[in-house]
Amino acid sequence: MAMGGAFPFQWPADPGLDAAALPPLPTVVPDAGVAYYAGAAADMHAAQLELPDLAAALAAMRREEEEAAGIRLVHLLMSCAGAVEAGDHAGASAHLADAHAALAAVSPASGIGRVAVHFTAALSRRLFPPTPSPPPPPPPQPAAADADHAFLYHRFYESGPYLKFAHFTANQAILEAVQGCRHVHIIDFNLMQGLQWPALIQALALRPGGPPFLRLTGIGPPSPPGRDDLRDVGVRLADLARSVRVHFSFRGVAANRLDEVRPWMLQVSQGEAIAVNSVLQLHRLVTDPPAADARAPIDAVLDCVASLRPRVFTVVEQEADHNKPGFLDRFTEALFYYSAVFDSLDAASGGAGDAAAEAYLEREICDIVCGEGAERRERHEPLRRWRERLGRAGLSGVPLGANALRQARMLVGLFSGEGHCVEEADGCLTLGWHGRPLFSASAWRAAENNQSDSNADGSSGSGSEESNISCSS
Repeated sequence: MAMGGAFPFQWPADPGLDAAALPPLPTVVPDAGVAYYAGAAADMHAAQLELPDLAAALAAMRREEEEAAGIRLVHLLMSCAGAVEAGDHAGASAHLADAHAALAAVSPASGIGRVAVHFTAALSRRLFPPTPSPPPPPPPQPAAADADHAFLYHRFYESGPYLKFAHFTANQAILEAVQGCRHVHIIDFNLMQGLQWPALIQALALRPGGPPFLRLTGIGPPSPPGRDDLRDVGVRLADLARSVRVHFSFRGVAANRLDEVRPWMLQVSQGEAIAVNSVLQLHRLVTDPPAADARAPIDAVLDCVASLRPRVFTVVEQEADHNKPGFLDRFTEALFYYSAVFDSLDAASGGAGDAAAEAYLEREICDIVCGEGAERRERHEPLRRWRERLGRAGLSGVPLGANALRQARMLVGLFSGEGHCVEEADGCLTLGWHGRPLFSASAWRAAENNQSDSNADGSSGSGSEESNISCSS
């Protein structure tokens, strides 16, 4: 069999074909196929290298689309709020319908997506109340009276550094103010589950020279029939105090509102070092400008505090301005404030979010957006306004020192992700998110403090429910 060309063999010629009529065999250049396949492989490898870049570009495009959708949604919500302020119900309804449609283009996992859902729902509730003619509202009750509030409050405590920062900073100021005092009386304006006080009791137990005798008066709403929530908290704290050998006495004062509490109800004794603690409570006592002959609840409470001549009055409040008279200004401030809070919640939870903590904030949002007049209780004000108000009441600032700042930063670093920041502002501390302050903590005392004076009003009487517990090591 003949051998020819570059092929190892040839098929036998077909007898029916003329060999001369067959086209000549192509001349194959050695390595031509190798070069072809090598070039194709190189092209495929280059394409594979470009795939991550393509994926990154698509992800960036999606982010840009979501950001654009979020910006449009914010503009729609603000346009709706502007129409509400102008009394244009039809225009507000149209903007609200567009906002509902725009929500579909925003990821519910994003901070703006989650907060926009709550603001859209609040605007819907304001524009379309559950009943056409709602009955007159009942007398305002504290949010803690709600059975669910304690659960939501606890989840909000666990979800981020906000309440931990508040409790730690207040406790640090109290410890420094009562240093060396043998009898300490703390008055807590909102006891809740007493989450703030175990750390303070343990710190007092380790105080050089031994712990003082500690009295705690906890104020809270009346309990449902058959329960005594204040006493239950007091029992748990008494058990803890006994275990660390701190002489402890607890007294609960049940009241629907702080301005119902009178100095004599607190039973302040001569020679006690008084510390008053208010965490996220004072803003609920602020009202619309009262009539000339009326007295605002906040003024009555601050006068009561000043009359006690405390060594320290610790105040923690939201660093926001949600008490503006114009609805659009109030709405806009709240929208951007809670967007920052939700972003910080997202970071603190590692992106998982916390539905219960958000439900706690949703109640505040609904009150700010839907409430007017006496119905609106979440009247957050910035630190500068609290300085003016507390100063008018005869209270002077107590600087929170460098030690408190350093330890607060360490605490926030332990319980939150990057982005949270603690800063000092004229002797006060603020907890913020990427440079925006969200909460402020400050300490105050009576301008003329005299711890040897007894309570100015030593009378006794009814008007509040009381729970008394005492223990000794």
